[in-house]
Amino acid sequence: MGWGWPRCKWPAAKPAWPSAWWSRVPEEEEAVAAGGTGHSEETLQLNLGDLDLTSDEFILDEVDIHIQANLEDALVQEALKTGVDLRQYSKQVEMELQQIENASIKDYIKESKNIASLHTQITACDAVLERMEAMLSSFQSDLSSISCEIQTLQEQSVAMNVRLRNRQAVRGRLSQLVDELVVPNIMISTILETPVTEQGFLEQLHELNNKINAVKEQAFRETMACADVADILDKLKAKAVAKIREFILQKIYSFRKPMTNYQIPQNALLKYRFFYQFLLGHERSVAKEVRDEYLETMSKIYLSYFKSYTSRLMKVQYEEVAEKEDLMGVEDTAKKGFFSKPSLRNRNTIFTLGNRGSVIGGAELEGPIIVPHSAQKSDVRYPFESLFRSQHYALLDNSCREYLFLCDFFLVTGNPALDLFNAVMGKTLAMFLKHMDAYVSDCYDSIAVFLSIHIVLRFKAITAKRNVPAIDKYWDTLLEMLWPRFEHILELNIQSIQNTDPQKLGFLDTRPHYITRRYAEFSSAIVSINQTFPHDRTLTLLGQLQVGGTGGLPSRKKAKPPL
Repeated sequence: MGWGWPRCKWPAAKPAWPSAWWSRVPEEEEAVAAGGTGHSEETLQLNLGDLDLTSDEFILDEVDIHIQANLEDALVQEALKTGVDLRQYSKQVEMELQQIENASIKDYIKESKNIASLHTQITACDAVLERMEAMLSSFQSDLSSISCEIQTLQEQSVAMNVRLRNRQAVRGRLSQLVDELVVPNIMISTILETPVTEQGFLEQLHELNNKINAVKEQAFRETMACADVADILDKLKAKAVAKIREFILQKIYSFRKPMTNYQIPQNALLKYRFFYQFLLGHERSVAKEVRDEYLETMSKIYLSYFKSYTSRLMKVQYEEVAEKEDLMGVEDTAKKGFFSKPSLRNRNTIFTLGNRGSVIGGAELEGPIIVPHSAQKSDVRYPFESLFRSQHYALLDNSCREYLFLCDFFLVTGNPALDLFNAVMGKTLAMFLKHMDAYVSDCYDSIAVFLSIHIVLRFKAITAKRNVPAIDKYWDTLLEMLWPRFEHILELNIQSIQNTDPQKLGFLDTRPHYITRRYAEFSSAIVSINQTFPHDRTLTLLGQLQVGGTGGLPSRKKAKPPL
């Protein structure tokens, strides 16, 4: 058997056979192709070398696997089927491969110039790419440097921004400080030369007030610049205080002129209410002087006005007023003494309301007050409740206006405002109470007293609506004076009924008795008045009148007709 092997597809890794053995195979194949058997001693020279058939490296199983894999090849199977000589086929394949190799070499030789040009281009590209790599490396280095510079610039920008904000804050505070401390020439000239009634003086006075307060605040912080402007500010303040004091006192003195409408100068003072605020903040002694002068002046004015008004108002009252004998149980034919005052022509009118209830109506309650001299010229007379309404509505209107003025001009609220109001209106209110006490103590007109009570209740509601608590105490004192008098008059009427002599009640007839008529008219009047402003005390008193009057009324059946 020869040693030649057919050219088959072998595995990538050759068996671990001696290299001399592999080198012998082509020579053997050539010998066989020449017609020899390949077994001659001359041609067959096997160099087995270190071949060890017992070695683990020579594994026949692996060789069988490779042989089997080659036999499965499609070309090998086709060759075996057709009976082609594998050696011849192997040579043919080698020749074809050689031809292909030669053709390939010729193609390479033919394209050698292009290949050389391609090589040159590739070399040039390599050089360009190398330069670009160097440029990119340099650019990367520059970018790193720029990044560091950007970071440095950012840090510098942040630091500059902080310094800028700090400087702006310092600049703002310094500008504000300078504006607060600097005294402009226009302020000096305006304070010294301009009249206090002009708007420019008021505006510069506001600025002066702000600068004085600012200097006080900065002086507390020990700001050295305050010493530079303190002297000029003190001089301007002194000048402004003197001008303001003179202006306000002149306005107050103008109240004292006869026939003066003091509301006009009051409105003028309200227009310059900041003057008193300036005095109160920087010269309290002058502010107290101005306030005390106003309180004393207005107190005298109100007292004089209302005292005169009250005395003149009482002169237009009805001459015929109810007296002590004008009671339900007293007959109209009761005789009077020679020196007694003339009584009412008809006693029944004392217990009848008539049109007297209109005084508490909406139109007349807050209507114009009575002008005494006009009424005297027209010879017009009024019942007491109309005089009472006119007198106290004037008091209410002036008290509300005065209280609001005091709160607004003198910058007070609460108890300090009430103290100032009492300083102004205290004497007037005391005069009113003294007058009412003197009149009510001798008044026997129960309807007039009851209407006066309801007038007070309504006026008290009006002052509460206007949010003026200044005269609430006066209203309460007045009610404490009127209610007992009303109860006392009712008790007198009850006693008059109980003390009635049955023998003097007259003949029996179908007409209502005069006592019954008076009781019915009086009850109807009281109830109709009370319905407009309900009060529980009134119903209680009516119940007492009903029980006391009807319980003590003697029966007419017991009265014997006169002979």
